[in-house]
Amino acid sequence: MKQNISMRESQVLHLIAQEFTSHEIADHLHISHFTAKDHRKSLLKKLDVRNAAGLVRKSFELGLLSMSEKQFECTSIAIG
Repeated sequence: MKQNISMRESQVLHLIAQEFTSHEIADHLHISHFTAKDHRKSLLKKLDVRNAAGLVRKSFELGLLSMSEKQFECTSIAIG
């Protein structure tokens, strides 16, 4: 079954790759830190990884994150 990364999860992923904490992500996106943590947990489950390092590594492998000259860019694709 394919699961999609939502736009909000893509935003959270982008910020995780930039080393933002859940509290910083919450502040940046104007959401509660509980919601930020829920998005992080959802990403960990969807990508089947254990931590933020695995999340970033697998995101690059799947093409969810790519490097640009200025910053990380996120793309939205389905993962299986």
